[in-house]
Amino acid sequence: MIQKEQVIAAQNEWGSGVVAIGALRDKRAECEAFASNFLDNMYAFDLGTVLFKPTKCAIEQFRATKGEAQSYFIAGDDRACQEDGGFAINPWTKVRFENTGMILEDNRAIAMGNYFFTDLDGNEAKVEYTFGYKLIDGALKIDLHHSSFPYNP
Repeated sequence: MIQKEQVIAAQNEWGSGVVAIGALRDKRAECEAFASNFLDNMYAFDLGTVLFKPTKCAIEQFRATKGEAQSYFIAGDDRACQEDGGFAINPWTKVRFENTGMILEDNRAIAMGNYFFTDLDGNEAKVEYTFGYKLIDGALKIDLHHSSFPYNP
């Protein structure tokens, strides 16, 4: 059975990866290579369907491929989706998860809550998330990623 600590470790690894992508924003080739490896390590794009709904998307709301996910995270001249500005190259200095709850099973886990992204000025952006994980060869891989800003009437 997947343990809570495994999910928390995967969340910390994901947050550290987003911060590292932003730190490489001025070294484009390194940033692209790191982002590609990040997606391979954290997401299950090479294993089947990944349901990915990024935070800052309005026109192309859902990203079904690794290329579309990479476009969201780092944008660039060859981005797959024209609305992408490179969420991860903001840059962020810290990502903090606050889990509301988890569903833990033998080979699957789902976590939901808020995560907070800290920018260079120390401002935090609060975002709601749901991540679904599959246990693959001892590692958790994301196959569900839904992220949105809290409702603001």
